[in-house]
Amino acid sequence: MATYGQIAILAGHRGHARQVGYALAAAPDTPDLPWHRVINARGEVSPRARSEAVGYQQSLLQEEGVEFVKGRVDLGRYGWEGW
Repeated sequence: MATYGQIAILAGHRGHARQVGYALAAAPDTPDLPWHRVINARGEVSPRARSEAVGYQQSLLQEEGVEFVKGRVDLGRYGWEGW
């Protein structure tokens, strides 16, 4: 999984992690976009306007084998390093 900041850097917009979040929120719901694999730099699922979305994202990640400890993911273990 990647962080919002990593995606911003890949898009050529270092420091604009929040805009990545806005873009993902506005994106169409399609199985081709793995939006649930993008989390914040603390390894947490970021809160959203719809509170049930946080639990949904976490459950999708857990179905893929990602473990949460105290609401956080170990980015050293699960983080994307495809730079």
